[in-house]
Amino acid sequence: METFSLLAHGFAVALTPLNIALLLLGCFAGTLIGALPGLGPVNGVAILIPLTFAFGFDATSSLILLSSVYFGCMYGGRISSILLNIPGDEPAVMTTLDGYPMAQQGRAADALAISGVASFVGATVAVIGLTLFAPMLARMAIYFGPADYFALYILAFVTIGGIAGVDPRKTLLSALLGLMIATAGLDPISGIPRYTFNNYHLYDGIDAIVALVGLFAISEILMILEKAVRDRAKPIGIDSWIPDVRTIWRTRWAILRGSVVGFIAGVLPGAGASLGSVMSYSMEKQASDKDGTFGKGDPRGVAAPEAGNNAASGGALIPMLSLGVPGSGTTAVMLAMLISLNVQPGPLLFERQPDLVWGLVASLYLGNVALLILNLPMIGLFSRLMMVPTWALMPIVAAVSFVGVFSISNSTFDLELMIIFGVLGYLLRKLDVSLVPLVLGLLLGGDMERNLRRAMSISDGDWGILIASPISITLYLLTAMFLGLSVWFALRERRRLLARVGGD
Repeated sequence: METFSLLAHGFAVALTPLNIALLLLGCFAGTLIGALPGLGPVNGVAILIPLTFAFGFDATSSLILLSSVYFGCMYGGRISSILLNIPGDEPAVMTTLDGYPMAQQGRAADALAISGVASFVGATVAVIGLTLFAPMLARMAIYFGPADYFALYILAFVTIGGIAGVDPRKTLLSALLGLMIATAGLDPISGIPRYTFNNYHLYDGIDAIVALVGLFAISEILMILEKAVRDRAKPIGIDSWIPDVRTIWRTRWAILRGSVVGFIAGVLPGAGASLGSVMSYSMEKQASDKDGTFGKGDPRGVAAPEAGNNAASGGALIPMLSLGVPGSGTTAVMLAMLISLNVQPGPLLFERQPDLVWGLVASLYLGNVALLILNLPMIGLFSRLMMVPTWALMPIVAAVSFVGVFSISNSTFDLELMIIFGVLGYLLRKLDVSLVPLVLGLLLGGDMERNLRRAMSISDGDWGILIASPISITLYLLTAMFLGLSVWFALRERRRLLARVGGD
C-alpha cells in the first residue's frame, strides 16, 4: 500500500502544468528525433541536456523531459526502419527484418500500428516493473559496502555491450579511456594534479555534460556531414493509414513475450535496448516461426523486437535509480545530468527525494499513453519529416549544442573541450569503438575510485576485503559469467566471418 500512496503522490508531481508541458514536448521531440535516421535516443538526450540547464529546470522536471524524449525516441525509431529500411537507432535494427518487407507488401499501416501498440505494451510492462522492483532493489542496495559497489562497477563494465557481441577488446579500450578521463583533475586525497597538462581549467576535472555533448552530438554532426554527398532514401508511399485490427490482435502473445524478455534484458547493467530487441526477436522466431515466414514480413517479427526494446528502455532505469549504475547508454547520459544537478542516484534516492523518483515513474505512465495517442494518428506527419535535408538539420543541432554548453559555465574553454571530445568521438566511431563504455568509465570512474580507496582504508590495505562479502562474491561470479559469454559471442562471430570469407 505504501507503494501506491507514493505513486499517487508522484502523479500529483507529474500533473503540474510545467511537468505536463515538458512531458508532451519531450514525447513529440523524442518521436521526431527517433524517426530521423542516425540520431537515436542517446544523441537526442545529449543534445537536449544543455537546454535543461539553460532554462533552469529542477532535477525532477529535467528528468521528466529527458525520459519522455528517451521513450519517444524508442517509439520513433521504428518509423524509418519500416518505411526506409534504415534503423533510427541500434535497437530498431531488428524491426527492419520484417517491418520493411511488410511495407513493400503494402502493409506499412499494419506494421506501424503493430509497432506502436507493441511499444506501448512493452513500455507499460517496464514501468510497472520499475514501480514494483526498483524500491525493492534500493532497499537491498543499502546493505552494499564500498567493496560491493566496486564489484558492481566491475560488473557494469563487463556487461556493457560485450554480451551483445561487441568486440571485447574495443569495449575494454573504450572503458579504460573513460576511466582515464574520469581521473583528470586534482587527486581527491593527495591533491596532486592528474592529466591536467598544467591547465587550471582542468583542475576540477572534466564536466561530464561537456564531454557527452561533444562525444555524441558533435561527432554525429561530423558523421552525417561525411555522408552528406549520398542520396537520401525515399520512403514507401502509403495509400491508407488505417491498420487491420485483426492483424494487431494476432500478435498479442508475441508482444507479451517480447515485453517480458526485453524487461529482463534492460535490468542488466549496461545491456540496454539493443540486447532486449535481439533477444525478443530471436526467442519469438524460435517459438513461432513454424512456416519460415520471419524475415519475409511476419507481423510477429515486428511486434516482438518493438515490445522488447521499449521494455528494455524502462528496465534500464531500475539500476540507474536504485544503484546509480546506468542500464544503457541513454541512462548513462541521464545519470550525468543528475550528477551535474547534485543528485546522486542510489539506494537513498528513494528516501531523500521521493518527489523526483515517483514523479518520474508517474510521468512514464502518462507519457506512454501520450505517445500511443500521438503516434497512431500522426504517423503520416512523422514519416514526411524524415525527408528534412541534412543542411537544415545539422545547423540546428550544432547551435543547440554550442549555446547549451556555453550557458552551463559561460566558458569558451568548455566549447573548445566539447569540440575536442567531438573529434575523439568521431575517430572512435570510425574505428567501430563503442562510445557507451567510455561514457560509463567517465561517469562511474570517480565513484569507483572512491569506493576502492574507502575499502582499502577500512581494511588497512588488505586487498582481501574486495572478495570478503557474499554480495561481492556473487557479483564477481556474474562478472565472470558475462565475460565468458562476451568472449564466446566474439569468437562465434569471428568464425562466421571466416566461414563467409572462405565460402566466397
